[in-house]
Parts: sequence; C-alpha cells; structure tokens
Amino acid sequence: MRHDGRSDDQLRPIKITPNFLEHPHGSCLIQMGRTRVVCSVMLENSVPQFLKGKGTGWLSAEYSMLPASSKQRIHRERAKVGGRTHEIQRLIGRSLRMCMDLSIVKERSFLVDCDVLDADGGTRTAAITGGYIALGLALKKLERHEPVLGAALKVGIAAVSVGIVNGRPVLDLNYEEDKNAEVDMNIVKTSSGHYVEVQGTGENAPFDASQLAGLLAIADKGIQELIAVQKQVLEI
Repeated sequence: MRHDGRSDDQLRPIKITPNFLEHPHGSCLIQMGRTRVVCSVMLENSVPQFLKGKGTGWLSAEYSMLPASSKQRIHRERAKVGGRTHEIQRLIGRSLRMCMDLSIVKERSFLVDCDVLDADGGTRTAAITGGYIALGLALKKLERHEPVLGAALKVGIAAVSVGIVNGRPVLDLNYEEDKNAEVDMNIVKTSSGHYVEVQGTGENAPFDASQLAGLLAIADKGIQELIAVQKQVLEI
C-alpha cells in the first residue's frame, strides 16, 4: 500500500463537475485526488495565419497554475510564458488535436484553457483528460445549431502519470511520489488503444524494458478507467 492507502495500480479518487463555468461552450472541473483543474473550451471564427485559406480548423491550448495552487506561491507569467508552461501547452494541444477531425470545423479554432486551482501532481495529465471532456461538452452544445460538428470528435483521449517509486511501478503519482520517483512518465492514449505521447525519464535511476512494460500496463489500466468516466460524463 502507498502512503495514501492506494494499491500500486489504483487511480486517485476522480470527480468531474461538467459545465462548471457559465460562459464557455464547454467546461468542467476535474479533480484527481487533491489536484483540481478547470478546463474550458470556446470556438472562435479565426485560424492562425498558416491555415488561412486552407479550409480547415485548429485547436490550441493554454495552461496556467494559479498563484496559490501550490505550497510555494507561483508567480503569474505575465510578459512571457515559461519553458515548462510552453511545453505543457503544446502537449495538451497536440493531444486534443489527435481526437478531432478539424476539416469539419472549417476555418475556426477551438481554444482550450486549463487552469490549475490546486496542484498535487499530475496536472498536465488531468488537463488533457478534463480538456477532452470540456471539448466533448462544447461540441454537444454547438451541434444543436450546427449538426455537422457532431462528427468532429473522432476518438476519445485520456492521460495519466506512472512511475517507479521505491522500486515499484505505481499509477497516478501525487506530488510526494512524483518528487521521489526513480522513473517518471506521462502517457497519453486514445480510446482505440493507440499511443499519442509517451514521456518517460529516469530521474534517479535508469530503467529496463521489463520495467517499461510494467509501467505501460498499469497506465493502460488507468486510461481505460478514465475513458469510462469520460463516457459517463458526456452522456448527460
């Protein structure tokens, strides 16, 4: 058992509050343990310059941590986005683009905002999982007036962290586990079982093929459970 009482292949308690915000086309609050992220989606009638005149849409993401989301106050990134934030935004954006047929959207852009209220590990994976829910809710609302948009979502997508802590592979690391992990990984997969992203680092020790296989196996279990939760929420 881990220090919070979970088994090695057990997710933290999950709670999804759909339509958490009033104004976006779609939104949710995703809670995984003590990590809480607000995800929202809005559709705008424009695309980046490199897509103008090409008849296809776009999706981009922004990610931020509120100043009081961590024990140490986080400075707001006003003038320039930091390297970590930029990397996470790109990860969220390319992950969510994988589940979309953006040609259906025409020359419009989905803007996904992920704001961390409380950080206790796994904020980027929670943002992807919650971002997909917010996107699905947005499309359900938009297709009432534009039915073709109902076909824009091709496949489900979710993400989870895994790692080796005290020599054991564990699922869905909280902050204490993450900072002490020998190996730290983030896995993004589709509901059809295809990998979108595998980010893995030997933080304090190298790892071998058998350990990698064990991490991928528990990640697959966690992602299947997350996709089942997403489906339940999107049936509302």
